Amino acid sequence: LGDRELDLSQPQVMAIINVTDDSFFEGSRTVDEQSIASRVREAIASGATILDVGGYSSRPGAKELSVDEEWERVRKGLRGIKDVAADAFVSVDTFRSEAVRRAVEEFGDVIVNDISAGELDEEMIDVVAKYNLPYIAMHMRGTPQTMQSLTEYPNGVVVEVCRYFEKKVAELHSRGVNKIILDPGFGFAKTLEQNYELLGGLNRLCAMGYPVLAGVSRKSMIYKLLGVTPAESLNGTTALNWEALRQGAAILRVHDTREAVEVVNIFTEYKKRLSV
Repeated sequence: LGDRELDLSQPQVMAIINVTDDSFFEGSRTVDEQSIASRVREAIASGATILDVGGYSSRPGAKELSVDEEWERVRKGLRGIKDVAADAFVSVDTFRSEAVRRAVEEFGDVIVNDISAGELDEEMIDVVAKYNLPYIAMHMRGTPQTMQSLTEYPNGVVVEVCRYFEKKVAELHSRGVNKIILDPGFGFAKTLEQNYELLGGLNRLCAMGYPVLAGVSRKSMIYKLLGVTPAESLNGTTALNWEALRQGAAILRVHDTREAVEVVNIFTEYKKRLSV
């Protein structure tokens, strides 16, 4: 990112900074300067290496926002990070190229975390290439409003997600994007059962040779299965984060930084002992 490097050969933790009032997990909503600053301080102190700022909720059925409305939220989050942790690696969770353009022009280079992998904004890939930004491409079908009606995978979700990324990576390279991270999109156009099938085959995506981001934190694949709420899903999140690391994930995107960092530290020590 610019002249700095983040070593993704070791698992990293990405802390979610939701500058929204309608994210599915109420405890993650930070809508004012004070709560943003507090969230950022806590995430950095707990060991997060990436801060992911989002101004548009992508939960199923989320309400639409104009690009200006989204940008004002993202801008508030980026300002809060700059005031509290200016040296942090920052990603912007957006599918809109205009939000990326404004972020770079005002705040400098960012990682782009695009839930649509360029499918919802035809200019996104060109903007990422222009600024030579790291790009997180996520698998999703449709939009946040329609995605849960698009869950048919005749060849199995693992096979079809891997095939999708084979084509997407080739497209990204051909258009000048070379710093690529893949996100299988847990919860996006997948049923509960398909999410677990995808987690079980995550190693196949990791074998493609690109860092893989796993975002399972407090999602419905946990709370619906257990019959609890997102607020009661931390234990389930920890279990799935461990499995994602075991399958080869390089980044955990989480609401609960300290707990995720502890999982990474324990897993790292565990892996060392496998070869003893």
